[in-house]
Amino acid sequence: RRRHRRADRHGGRGRGHHAVVPLIPRRIGLLFAVFLALLAIAALRATYLGAVQGGQLKNAAATQQAAEVEVPARRGAIVDRLGVELAVTEPAEDISVTPYLVKDPVRAAEKLAPLLAQSEGDLLKKLTRRDTGFVYLARAMPAKKSHSVQKLDIPGVAFTPSNRRIYPREWLASQVLGTVGTDGKGLSGLEFSKNELLRGSAGTRRIVRDALGDAISVRDPVRAEPGAKLSLTIDAAIQDKVEEVLQNVGAKYKPKGATALVMDPRNGELLAVANWPRVNANDVADMPDYAKQNRAIGFNYEPGSTFKAITVAGALEDGKVTPETAFNLPPQIVVADRTIGESHPRGYVTLKTKEILSQSSNVGSVMIGERLGKKRFDHWVRRFGFGKPTGADLPGEEGGQVLPLEKYSGSSMGNLPIGQGISVTPMQMASAYGAIANGGIMRPARIVKSINGTATRMPEGRRVMKPQTSRALRQMLEGVLDPAGTGSQAKIPGYQLAGKTGTAEKVDEETGLYSESKYIASFVGFAPANKPQLLVAVMVDEPNGAIYGGEVAAPAFQQITSFSLNYLRIPPE
Repeated sequence: RRRHRRADRHGGRGRGHHAVVPLIPRRIGLLFAVFLALLAIAALRATYLGAVQGGQLKNAAATQQAAEVEVPARRGAIVDRLGVELAVTEPAEDISVTPYLVKDPVRAAEKLAPLLAQSEGDLLKKLTRRDTGFVYLARAMPAKKSHSVQKLDIPGVAFTPSNRRIYPREWLASQVLGTVGTDGKGLSGLEFSKNELLRGSAGTRRIVRDALGDAISVRDPVRAEPGAKLSLTIDAAIQDKVEEVLQNVGAKYKPKGATALVMDPRNGELLAVANWPRVNANDVADMPDYAKQNRAIGFNYEPGSTFKAITVAGALEDGKVTPETAFNLPPQIVVADRTIGESHPRGYVTLKTKEILSQSSNVGSVMIGERLGKKRFDHWVRRFGFGKPTGADLPGEEGGQVLPLEKYSGSSMGNLPIGQGISVTPMQMASAYGAIANGGIMRPARIVKSINGTATRMPEGRRVMKPQTSRALRQMLEGVLDPAGTGSQAKIPGYQLAGKTGTAEKVDEETGLYSESKYIASFVGFAPANKPQLLVAVMVDEPNGAIYGGEVAAPAFQQITSFSLNYLRIPPE
C-alpha cells in the first residue's frame, strides 16, 4: 500500500508535464523588458535634449527657417575732376547655402570648386556644417559667374543681391585709389582713408525659407543708405599721360621704381599722382608690395641736388648771399673728415650763387651752407616742412628723416646742404618747390575736390619766405634749363620753365656706405616760370644705363609738362 501511494503521487502527473513553463509567455516577457529599456533610453535622451541642448537646437531650427543678413550699402563712386569714373560699384550676388538641404555635398563641392575658385575640401566643410542653417560660399560674385552657379541648380544654394567694387580704368591711379575687400571695407589708398564717407550705411534683410530652402518672404527692416560720391582733383587725361611717360622710363632704364606728380602750386590741387610699376586695381592679389605702394608719399630717399634750392633759399632769406654773390671754388672742399668734390672733376673756378645753383656745384652749395651755419640751416630745413608729413590728403604719408641739430657731426654741413644725410618724399619736395613757385606760400596738397557735389575747403597756406626771395629763386632756377645748366633737356619751346635736377647716391644697406652703382635721378620744376600754374616732380629709383637727373628725369618732366600745358591751354609766354 505504501508503494502504491508513492506510485500514485509520482505517476499521477505523468512524465510529459514535469516542471515546464510555456514558451510563449517567456518570449513576451523578454520583449516587454527590451521595450521598457528602450523607453527609458528615449526618456533620458528627451530629457537631455530638452534640458541641455534645447537652446542650441531651437536656434538651429530657427536659422533653417529664417535668416537675417546685412545688406551692404552701395559704395560711393570716385570720379576725377571732370566726372570720369575711377571707382564704381556694380550689382553682384552673394552665394550662400543651407547645409542640411544639400543632398550630395561631395558632388556639389566638385561642381562648385572651379566656379568659385575654392578647393573642394574647403567647400565641403561649408556644405556639411550642422551648427547653422546659413553659410556664405562667395561674396560679391560678378553676375556672369553667379549665373553659372545658378545653372548647376544645387538644392540649398541661394543667391542674394550684393555689390561689387570695380575700377573702370583698371591701371589708372590705382595706388592712389586703393582697393576694397570682399566685406566692402577699404583696404588701402583713398578707399581706406575715406571709407567712412564712401561706405554708406548698411541695411538689414530678413529672409524666411520653406522646408525646401526657397525664399517665401524677403523684407528689409532697415534700408541701406548709399555712400558719398568723391570728386578728385586728379585729371584722368593728365594722369594717363604721366603713367605713359613713366611706363616708357621703365622700359628704357629698367629702374626699381618711378614716381611723378603734377600739382597746381596756387591751390595745392594734385592733377596727377603716378607710380611705376603700374598695378591693375581690379587684380592686385599677385602684385608685389612695393608695386602697390604710393611712392609719392610713402617712399623716403635722399634728394641730392634738388635740395640745393632749399640751402640757397635759406641763405637768400637770411641775407647771407644774393644771386650775384661770387665764390672762388676749389676743385674740392674738406669738411672735418669728409672731402666733397664735383660730379665732374674741374679746376679752380669763380661762380656766382645763381651759377652754383644752375650748374649744381657741390662745392659751392657746401660753402653757401657754411655761410648759413648749421643752426639756421636746420631752421630752414624744418621751415620748408621736411621731417614731418606734408598733410597731403592721402593715407600712409611718410615724414622723411631729418637729423636733429644736437646730433650734427663735424662733417654734417659737408653733406646736408647738397641733399645727403637727409631723407624726403617726392611729395615733400613738390610742396617745397610749390612754395618757391607760389610767391613763398606753401599750400598742403589736396586730392578731394568735392563730396557729393559740395566743394571741400582749400587748406590755408603758410608763408615760408618773402615774395622777393621766391622771385629771385624762380629766376635762378630758370638758369638750370639753359644750355650750360644741368636741366637743358627739360626745355619746352616757347615757355620759360624753372627747375632743378637731382642725382643722389643711394646708401648700400649692407655696407652702410654710399653705393657706386645705385642712384636716384630726379627733377622738380614748374611752368610758366614767372606765373607758375603747374609743378611737376619726377623721381626714378635705380635707373640702369644712365644715372643723372638731367638725363633720366628731365626728359620725363619735359614730356609731362609739355602735354599738360597744351591740354590745359596755358599759352606760351
